[in-house]
Amino acid sequence: MKHLPFLVLIGITLLLLSCNDDDQSNTIITISDNVEVYNGDLIENGYVLAVKNGSNTSYLLNKEGFKVYEWTFEDNLGNDLEILPNGKLLGIFKSDSPEISFGGYGGILKILNPDGSTEWEYSYASENKIAHHDLELLPNGNVLFIAWERITSNEAALAGVDTITTDIFPEVLVEVNPSTNQIVWEWHSFDHIIQDKFNTLPNYGNVSDNPQLIDFNYDIVDNGDIMHANGIDYDTDKDVIYLSVNYYHEVWVIDHSTTTTQAATNSGGNYNKGGNLLYRFGNPEAYKNTQGQRLFYNNHFPNLLEDNKPGAGNILVYGNGNNVSQSTVFELDLPESFSLLPNTNNEPTIIWNFTNPDFYFGRVSGAVRLQNGNTLIAEGDYGFWEVTPNNDIVWKYNGGGDIFWRCYDYLPTDENILNLDLF
Repeated sequence: MKHLPFLVLIGITLLLLSCNDDDQSNTIITISDNVEVYNGDLIENGYVLAVKNGSNTSYLLNKEGFKVYEWTFEDNLGNDLEILPNGKLLGIFKSDSPEISFGGYGGILKILNPDGSTEWEYSYASENKIAHHDLELLPNGNVLFIAWERITSNEAALAGVDTITTDIFPEVLVEVNPSTNQIVWEWHSFDHIIQDKFNTLPNYGNVSDNPQLIDFNYDIVDNGDIMHANGIDYDTDKDVIYLSVNYYHEVWVIDHSTTTTQAATNSGGNYNKGGNLLYRFGNPEAYKNTQGQRLFYNNHFPNLLEDNKPGAGNILVYGNGNNVSQSTVFELDLPESFSLLPNTNNEPTIIWNFTNPDFYFGRVSGAVRLQNGNTLIAEGDYGFWEVTPNNDIVWKYNGGGDIFWRCYDYLPTDENILNLDLF
């Protein structure tokens, strides 16, 4: 039976004893029926933002398993939702009548006030494009998001993509200024194609000799959703973007310091690579590299660990593990300089990982590092796990059949919670 816990707490109350030479005090903690594992000595006693996948609700949860606040939205989530330091919420929501409607589609970006009312709304949805899955507030106040763009089957064929009847929808990164609603930066994966099927075309070549380019013929699918990127994170120090590309089973690293014009070329920016991939990892097979171990069989949430978290500078990635029906969370040590060489093992070093026979979901999901060093994991079709660096399971919350996109953690003293002003 899946998720049979080693410690089951069903509707019970814990009596904790705290003793010293002078007194003995009793603390009574009531635990929700949803909490299946609770080790009060080892958990981080914070809040969990439970982001329900594609729902019009999400909620803030305490470690005792009770909802302390629940939001109801006008539109269904297009996936991501976060509480910002100022207490407002940033989220992507679904368009009512999308022309492009692959799983994870969105189309509407919003900044919400703590009570759920809308402060800012921006639509990026048409016949030929739509925002999807994930978005990020940048330090400059702009919003970065992922989008699909339509490339007609004729345009694709002229670029050497081996499809005749299907339009394709490769990935785009877009940065918009919420104060003006002006797009200030873009990166298009379609500008960085290499292919080895049609030797008369100018982009003909061997991707194994050019790992900085993208083989659009790696995973042609009938509906044209050939990449299905599903997550981004931004590295402030290096000014780069980490992009999880699910159907390539990789994370790509893209230079954000370029201009939009430079991003369409192979030069310019801090790294002088233009919009070519600075680095890629997770699946050497995607660029026909015979060196390096494949890590991912579908992947979500490239989460760069920040300076205030243990493991700072490393990255967490949720490996869905669809090849073995068992998921794994990886903590990876990225190279200091983004070396991406042909016919070389370019894969990062595994610092830590967590898996369990009961731990698997083939879609969505993700992990965040807590300040006490534990890792909080959203397993999409189950709920949440908290595990120690030694892989001890110290908290489990059963979501009761809900599907979760991700979870985010907040301490009661974090400005995100204080500015939320709900308590």
